[in-house]
Amino acid sequence: MLPIGKFAKAGGVGVETIRFYQRKGLLRIPKQEGGIRRYDDRDIRQLKFILKAKAAGFTLAEIKELIVLDSSNDRHKAYELATSRVSELDKKIAELQQARNALQKLATECRGSKTGPCPIIEAFDD
Repeated sequence: MLPIGKFAKAGGVGVETIRFYQRKGLLRIPKQEGGIRRYDDRDIRQLKFILKAKAAGFTLAEIKELIVLDSSNDRHKAYELATSRVSELDKKIAELQQARNALQKLATECRGSKTGPCPIIEAFDD
C-alpha cells in the first residue's frame, strides 16, 4: 500500500499526472485511511497499462474505453480499436517519412550549394 508520492514514483510519473488520470476517470481515487490515500498493486498495474497504451499512440479516451473493455472482455471491440490505431500510425509514419525525405533532399542541396541562399532556409521562408 503506497501513498500517492511513492505510487507516482513507482510508475515513473509525477503526482499531478496521477491526479490528472484520476480526473479523467482512468485511475480510481482510493478511500483515505488515516488521512492518506493508499494505492495497491492493482493501481500500479492500471497505471502501467495507461502508460503503455499511451506510448502505443492511444488517446486518453481510447485508453478509458480499453479499460472498460478489459472488464467486459470485449475482445472484438478491443481489436477494432487496435487496428484503427495501427492504421492511424501507418498514416503518421508515411507523413513523417515524406517529411524526412523532403528534409534530406534540402540538406543534400544545402551541402552541395556554395552560393546563393541556403535551400533549407529558403524552403521554410515562404
